Parts: sequence; C-alpha cells; structure tokens
Amino acid sequence: MKILVALKRVADPDNANKVKIPADGSKIDTAGLEWKINPFDEYALEAALRLTENGSTPKKREGEVIVVTLGPKETETTLRGALATGADRAIRIDANDDELDGRIVADALKKVVEEEAPDLVILGKQAVDGDSNQVGQMLAERLNYPMATFAATIDEEEAGTLLVGREVDGGVMQLRLTPPCLITVDLRIVAPSSVHSKLTAKDFDYNEGVRFAPLPAIMKAKKKPLVVKDLKDVSDLTLTTSYQGFSAPAARQAGIVVNDVAELVQKLRDEARVL
Repeated sequence: MKILVALKRVADPDNANKVKIPADGSKIDTAGLEWKINPFDEYALEAALRLTENGSTPKKREGEVIVVTLGPKETETTLRGALATGADRAIRIDANDDELDGRIVADALKKVVEEEAPDLVILGKQAVDGDSNQVGQMLAERLNYPMATFAATIDEEEAGTLLVGREVDGGVMQLRLTPPCLITVDLRIVAPSSVHSKLTAKDFDYNEGVRFAPLPAIMKAKKKPLVVKDLKDVSDLTLTTSYQGFSAPAARQAGIVVNDVAELVQKLRDEARVL
C-alpha cells in the first residue's frame, strides 16, 4: 500500500503560555516558541506506518509512506523527523505561512496526490493552531475520494478495503472504504489495537501512542529523498483569508468569598445570571 501523509509544523501547544501579541494586535509573535509536528498529524503518520508493516517486524516497510508539508526550509526538520520514524520519502512545498490558507493547502495537496497516485491519503483531523478542520474535507472533495473523518480505528481487509471506525456523538460508526480514499484521524487511532494491516495479526497490540526514532534511524533519515516544489507549481490560487487582529483573552477576575449558601445562590442568580 502506498500512503501519503500531510504534516503541518505548529508551535508546541504545551508552550501556549509563551505566545506574545504585540500592542498593535497585528500578529502573533512566535519568537522563542518550539516547533513540532501537529499532534494529530503525528497520529496520521503512526497510522500510515502501521498500515505498511507487519506489526511484529516493524523495521521492514511492506509499503511506501510519503510525507508532505507546506512551509519554509525550516520545516525540513519536521520532515526529517517523520523520515526517521519510518517514512520513505518527503516532499516540501516551499511557502511562507502567511501565504497559505485551507483552500491553498488543499489545492496544493491535490496536485501532489495526482502526481503520486497513493492508495490512501491520511491527515490529522485538524491542526492545533487554527483548529479549523478544513483541509481534509476540501481535499477529498477536490479529489472526489471517499472519505472517513475522525477515525479511531482502521483495519485493512484481505480484499484491500479499509474498515474504519469513526468517532461520532453516539459512539462509533463503521465505514468501509475502497482505495483510493482519504482518512482523517483522531487521538484514539494510536491506541494499541486501533490499526492493523492485513499482514498484522488481529490480536497483536502496539505500544500506546506514536513511535520514536532511535539514533541510527535519525542518521539514516538524512539520506532519504526529500524533494522541494514551488507553491506556484502546485497551486495557482490566491490567498482569500486574512486575520483582522489578535487579542489576548480577558484576565479572569478574582474569586469572591460568600458567607453562606443563600448568598451564593443570590450572586449566581443576580450577578452571574446562571440560575
């Protein structure tokens, strides 16, 4: 199976307290922030690796995993990290963050998918910086691919179809997809028994979470293919999304000590207006 995984570099969400907004509110100051792969995209990569291996022999890749990102040269660190964990090839579409919105990203990925012709495209359900949850759906529409969003489980069947368990409000919805298709994944996709290729025994359990690259794999990743494309060669769309301004949330007011339950109820009713 040939799988293409889209990755995005985001500021580490664990360092959100370091975000700074200039006085004019024109942008977010990212100086000093640490960059990492969007967590949901890490889950997408882990799902792709599981689908292209026998779980008992994970060092042997039985299919091909290609990772792609849009961004400046610094994002190649993100791609090399993905190559170190097991991806075979990488593609970077050269662009600055302020040149991109969901439409342009989906349009550019469509071109890459058409060129690579993968059996499966996997994305994280959303990026943790914008939380827009747009690109996967727009890409599937452009490709006219069957799609499953918010995937919690993926099982490759003997016939080559994929049985996907989608997280929905009422529980889990089962969908059967025929490649080529597109899947966006949720957190539970990296549970020990969430993903199995047809080469992996159904009773096999992975370690919880995503895998990490040992030092030899990191060194080997430096020699794996990484191709750079110009944004203008994969999309001719112009930017239509702009941010008018940024502001920090209002500071929380100090709490109030009440004397008794009656006073608490009165304040909830008359001041907080929650009753």
